[in-house]
Amino acid sequence: MYVVLDIETTGGKFNEEGITEIAIYKFDGHKIVDQFISLVNPERDIQPFVVNLTGINSKMLRSAPKFYEVAKRIVEITKDCILVAHNAQFDYRILKTEFRRLGFDFERENLCTVELSKQLIPDLPSYSLGKLVRSLGIPVSDRHRAAGDATATVKLFKMLLDKDVEKTIIKAAIRLDPKHQMEPKLTDIISKLPSVTGVYYVHQADGEIVYIGKSKNIKSRINQHFTGQTPKSKKIQLAVATVTYDETGSELVALLKESEEIKRNKPKFNRALRRTIFTHGLFSFRDAEGYINLKVEKIKGNQKPITTFSNHDSGKSFMTKIVEQNQLCQKLCGLYKTANSCFGYDIKSCAGACISEEPAEAYNKRVLNLIESHTFKDQNMILIDDGREVDERSAILIENGVFRGYAYYNLNFQIHTTAVLKSILTPMEHNKDAQHIIQSFMRRHKRLKIIKLQD
Repeated sequence: MYVVLDIETTGGKFNEEGITEIAIYKFDGHKIVDQFISLVNPERDIQPFVVNLTGINSKMLRSAPKFYEVAKRIVEITKDCILVAHNAQFDYRILKTEFRRLGFDFERENLCTVELSKQLIPDLPSYSLGKLVRSLGIPVSDRHRAAGDATATVKLFKMLLDKDVEKTIIKAAIRLDPKHQMEPKLTDIISKLPSVTGVYYVHQADGEIVYIGKSKNIKSRINQHFTGQTPKSKKIQLAVATVTYDETGSELVALLKESEEIKRNKPKFNRALRRTIFTHGLFSFRDAEGYINLKVEKIKGNQKPITTFSNHDSGKSFMTKIVEQNQLCQKLCGLYKTANSCFGYDIKSCAGACISEEPAEAYNKRVLNLIESHTFKDQNMILIDDGREVDERSAILIENGVFRGYAYYNLNFQIHTTAVLKSILTPMEHNKDAQHIIQSFMRRHKRLKIIKLQD
């Protein structure tokens, strides 16, 4: 559990500042579960430049509670939590100073979103909160007021958790949490999980990930693991200390994250899924008469198919659909072995390419259009899918035929170029599995919005 906070102060000499406003959001990594926001009477003068910056003046603070009146609430809301702030060294120092004046030793583990941003989003021109959130498309209101800045920091931290593909932040939090060192009750773990689409991570007590999966309903899927009688389910039940998750909204993002993070983390109970997940591909060649033929066959060595399939039956089913949808020849697509005309010609669904009756140029044009629609080669495009919230969408970037990664963006933040998208992108590896997942998803989900880029 985290507490994301922002503090406004009077300004002045080092360690003589007083708090004028504080905002604390208790954040479970996905949503805010508690909050405390208050003006504070600092019992000292506010520097004029601070008044101009924040709009907070002494008149506003006359009836505000003094720090000792809100101290108990601050201790309670931050208990057993990791403190998160933008430039945490400053906020943490101010809090410790105020508590020291009361004779109380305030100690909390803390994380700085400035340092995390420099690690996870390198090479940005500025890491000040205002410029950083603006460049990442994070909406911010009431800048330089505690609630506004803390809200922006929550959204930034949520993005940083998503970009932390090594899961170092989450693993460290689990190791620090004493509750995760005790024998878990499986029903308690299930009760805290949501029924959302995403990727889930089964952790043992030291924070290490032992299993990764994806589901359209995480709660239901974990329930299956915890009630299952298979050898894998029983191993998971014995090893689990806690389950964390990343809500994706998009099933496509969940599939890509699952594949990438299994390869990266190599969980001991995911051995079967570390292997390549497809075996067959779609290939093309020209015959002696100049017609482009299509064929589904097993992928050998470093062959580069147009698109890929999990097995031969999946490829054959795909071929049957595209022959019908594009008025292609069953014989030239490997579905009807004959020395003469195909069955489609007999029932007037094939224009006669099988017996050279339809000109090769006309037939090949349809085949080339089909090939282009199912290959990444040299293409620049963004695939738009569901987000985690109503006003959010996910975006998958394909650049020069290479899968680059995914991002989430608010509907008010328009994406027209790869440069804009790259500023918020979580990079991922382009490999055969990722390409197969995307191509397969595009075949099965015609509603997927595709934006062709001209960068």
